[in-house]
Amino acid sequence: MTVNLHIILQKPPAGIHFALQKGHGNVVEAVQVQISADGDLHFELMIDVKVDPAKTELARFGGPYVQGPPVEKFIYIGIGTFAGQVSPWSRRLKIPLRDISWDLINRANENSGLETIVPGTAKDGSPTCATVKPFAGWHLRI
Repeated sequence: MTVNLHIILQKPPAGIHFALQKGHGNVVEAVQVQISADGDLHFELMIDVKVDPAKTELARFGGPYVQGPPVEKFIYIGIGTFAGQVSPWSRRLKIPLRDISWDLINRANENSGLETIVPGTAKDGSPTCATVKPFAGWHLRI
């Protein structure tokens, strides 16, 4: 089973490259590379859903975009050098996959997938990095 995810990165600072990280360990690539301007950036991806829903309330995820230990999976968005840009920025933004229930996955697959909106700019005006806090979570994409 798979689920479609849509990530909206709200108004990141202009002129910086952002990309999804595909792969694990030392074998990674930057995909869907985008250069920020004056609006939001949008990333689309499919991830694998694992574990029988009868065994646990929360789903487990896998695939080339999914990172982290079994109970704390996440997606990385690379920033600056992590997105292939010669840049003073060398950051990654960690978008959690926690709290996605089987009910939400089933409803997502009947509709257009799941979506999250995360801030692209930190309080100091630089690109947001590390784990998104506070994280608003995932909701059905309309």
